[in-house]
Amino acid sequence: MNHPLEQLRDDALREIEAASDEQALEATRIKYLGKSGSISAWGEQMKTLGKEERPVVGRLLNETRNAVTVAIEKRAEILRSQKESVALAGIDISLPGVTVPSAYSGYCSIALTGYSGYLPLERGSRHPLTQMLQRSIQIFHRMGFSLADGPDIEDEWHCFDALNTPADHPARNEQDTFYLPDGRLLRTHTSTVQIRTMESAPPPIRVIAPGAAYRRDEIDATHSAQFHQIEGLYVDENVSVADLKGALEFFLRELFGSETEIQFRPHYFPFTEPSLEVYVRSKALKGGERWIELAGCGMVHPAVFEAVNTARGDKAYDPEKWSGYAFGLGMDRLAMILFDIPDIRLFAQNDLRFLKQFA
Repeated sequence: MNHPLEQLRDDALREIEAASDEQALEATRIKYLGKSGSISAWGEQMKTLGKEERPVVGRLLNETRNAVTVAIEKRAEILRSQKESVALAGIDISLPGVTVPSAYSGYCSIALTGYSGYLPLERGSRHPLTQMLQRSIQIFHRMGFSLADGPDIEDEWHCFDALNTPADHPARNEQDTFYLPDGRLLRTHTSTVQIRTMESAPPPIRVIAPGAAYRRDEIDATHSAQFHQIEGLYVDENVSVADLKGALEFFLRELFGSETEIQFRPHYFPFTEPSLEVYVRSKALKGGERWIELAGCGMVHPAVFEAVNTARGDKAYDPEKWSGYAFGLGMDRLAMILFDIPDIRLFAQNDLRFLKQFA
């Protein structure tokens, strides 16, 4: 006999496929994945299940949520394409073209108020940071990681307290963090998404959280007040440092080449124990072969699991049963290293002379 969650998944997938427009699709999303949705309600029921049943249902719940999320994303893309096709159908491509003098080859004719003439017709391309992000996501998708997202404006609990960061930690100082008048702040890392993911779903989970982060850094060639990260979290039974090293070694060798050398050096982070910094040396580095620090990582600290349990009101993340690893990679830094970019400020200046190099 099918589990109710499997029936719920099948019903959701049928309704998603039948959604005729974006409004109907959004209504279906809310019905199943909204705060009061049918699938979300199962997350609340987890605390009432027996100890043996909880991991089985938890895994099924996670699979159901992921299947429905992916189906919604695919249906949304189809609906957007259909909408664009309808809009383009009204364009008469049989109209005669404008004869352009040979001297203006590669240019387009325009007619604006007060102006009639020719402008360069150029093909756009993805920003180097977007290329770096998409390349990284593709690698992690192949390793079984799902995408997770969260708000840029956060509270101190998600940004610091839940991550075992003490009250006197320098990162919590107003000189390092952008605080808002109501006490909230701009997240200093995307680790906040890891906490929100664990709050909303029981283990096992395997997610990456790409996005912007903000810190009060002095802006120079290697520092910016806004930068981009991709954080990863994997929680399951018997997860070890070996799993962490294997995942990061695979990612970095896919990114920099199979001959890339990798070192893990002990470090300290309040939210992981043990904690490590990751260094690479590769022939792909245009600046020459040298050891470069790329990432921070470690095994999730039991105090982080306990904080999540307190927020959830259950023992879903019992540190005696579950273990996990987390890591953080700077997308700006990876792009600077891989593309040999000397100044982080170039990413935000929209200088076409710079951006055309990555077309």
